[in-house]
Amino acid sequence: MPTFDETLPATAAPEVEFISLSHLNPSTELNPVPSRGVDLPYFRRYVQALEDGGYDYTLLPYGASSADSFVVASAVGQLTERLKPIVALRPNTTFPTVGAQKLATLDQLTEGRAVVHLISGGSDAEQARQGDYLPKEKRYARTSEYVDVLRRSWTEPEPFSHEGEFYRFDDFGPGFAPYAAPIPISIGGQSDEAFAVGGAKADIFSFWGEPLDDLRSEIERVHAIARAAGRETLPRIWVTFRPIIARTDELAWEKARDYVAKVAAVYEQLAFRAQRFGAGTPQNVGSQRAIAFAEKADLYDRALWTRTAAVTNAAGASTALVGSPETVAAAILDYVDRGASLVSIRGYDTLADAVDYGKYVLPLVREEIAHRRATGTRGGLQAAHLGNYGPDYARYATAGAA
Repeated sequence: MPTFDETLPATAAPEVEFISLSHLNPSTELNPVPSRGVDLPYFRRYVQALEDGGYDYTLLPYGASSADSFVVASAVGQLTERLKPIVALRPNTTFPTVGAQKLATLDQLTEGRAVVHLISGGSDAEQARQGDYLPKEKRYARTSEYVDVLRRSWTEPEPFSHEGEFYRFDDFGPGFAPYAAPIPISIGGQSDEAFAVGGAKADIFSFWGEPLDDLRSEIERVHAIARAAGRETLPRIWVTFRPIIARTDELAWEKARDYVAKVAAVYEQLAFRAQRFGAGTPQNVGSQRAIAFAEKADLYDRALWTRTAAVTNAAGASTALVGSPETVAAAILDYVDRGASLVSIRGYDTLADAVDYGKYVLPLVREEIAHRRATGTRGGLQAAHLGNYGPDYARYATAGAA
């Protein structure tokens, strides 16, 4: 069992900020409601819950059949005072100089809160829905060029021209400027191409939740690429989970078993799966890794549960943290100790879970970070709430199993 004394690991991030994905209507994986629409009262309640709950960012996702992430991000900016909207942007959908203008406009309207997450594209079928037929390795090369054009568009004081592999234009600019500073650019993925581009150029590199040692190896890999590229500031690390919490670890596991049965039933409906994600082996390496971890074991480290990835074919971020708020907060701190400074948490009962995380999880993590900042040592949360490192947790996790 790991030791959780007062010594802070050398790899520990000095801060942590929280992200949640915003939802436009009440449809969930527990209870899907056929809709592509915006339920405006629900959306208002959702983003206000994130603001009130102390989240720092919200991700506005993008898909061929989804709402436009730029428009939704602008709405978030006007409905909140502090929450930072993260625009998910596919380079094939928006020319880079236009993307730079749109992002800078959002940044001005939100007084410096805009962030962009560039999605190179993990599925050939999904890319083709909007006319993109580049092979995957070329898509990351296009993202690399896109980043260069974005940054130059925000900073060049004079008109400039560009002729690259994917984009060409003459005498653009000077572009519309961000509010005060360059807009942070996030890149994710676990292919070799993703690491090469993200390590060399991203401000933020994002991962899905994996076992601690595996994630630490991936962090070291992306940081090594950044150093080799001559970077003095390394990319911040973003990691995503789907926590399942209840008052005690035992009650959380009862809830987790109920949730995963409902989610599995939904994904077994072929029409739902085909409509949203398609069947078969996922093309993206992140999903392939999640499935491999799930095949090896259900439970890792303090509280990481992979059954949710198994029943969804690792469709998007799908690994869970299961336990009491204290256990889940301690598990999040384990990842902070490995170097994550951005933690995305979103639930299966989306709005209710977002509210509960804000009430019961975020304050515990922030209290520990404040203690560390003041003392230079760990507090007692991780030592007191051991989860799977203790004697009872595994029994709760396997209760009722055949």
